[in-house]
Amino acid sequence: MTEHQAVLARAREVAELAAREAAALARDYFTRDKQVQDKGDSGDLVTVADTLAEEIILAHIRAAFPDHEIRSEETGWHGAPGDWLWLVDPLDGTNNYAIGLPVYGVSITLLYRREPLLGVICDSHLDRLYVAEQGKGAFVDGAPLSIRRCPTVPRMTVGWIQGHAVGKEGRVLALKARLEGSFKRVLRLWAPALQWCMLARGDLDAMVLYNSEGDDLYAGLLLAREAGAAVVDFDGEPFEGMNAEPYLIAAHPDHLPELIALVRDGLKV
Repeated sequence: MTEHQAVLARAREVAELAAREAAALARDYFTRDKQVQDKGDSGDLVTVADTLAEEIILAHIRAAFPDHEIRSEETGWHGAPGDWLWLVDPLDGTNNYAIGLPVYGVSITLLYRREPLLGVICDSHLDRLYVAEQGKGAFVDGAPLSIRRCPTVPRMTVGWIQGHAVGKEGRVLALKARLEGSFKRVLRLWAPALQWCMLARGDLDAMVLYNSEGDDLYAGLLLAREAGAAVVDFDGEPFEGMNAEPYLIAAHPDHLPELIALVRDGLKV
């Protein structure tokens, strides 16, 4: 086993354990006083569970990899810059969690030179663990995942993700209207990592993401890719690495031409 492989093997153990513990804490607080507070001016929230879950995850990563850099949802950047970078969202779907909607999770990604190699997502309320490693497939609780091919575009159920700061600008409203008129259903969960899980397991047919870069993105992207999805930008170019303002389409490769055309048409305002 090479040093690189050893890091990934240990990282998987650490991430799986940390995700399970953070998820258990969130479940424990779900029916308690969550101490909800506003975070910024875009409608985002933070709860006591976000903070405590983050502490659990960061403690595990620091103990195992003290020289790795970390970017976490609540407290930002930690450690010296280097080849290895952890992205942590300890409670993806905080807005759902705050109002008692049981759709929330944990997202942990390990990147090497800004390329995601390991993604771990825990559906916290259902205690289901999704894991993907680059080139090794995608799994939920050990069972392999695979995206599906929908018979026709109008029968598709498509996931929609947009960044908190996007708001209701004209291009967004026009694109959403075009998508709503083209598919069976357009779904927005307000828990992006879990939405990527739905794509990976075949319960969504595609995903359209509008400028939503964050600590919950790259584990989901890796999971979808390893389950067979193609991920491209709105120009149809393959998406690799990291991007501060991503505009993405993810689906079975056979569907991409029609989806790219629909998105481009929806942006003509």
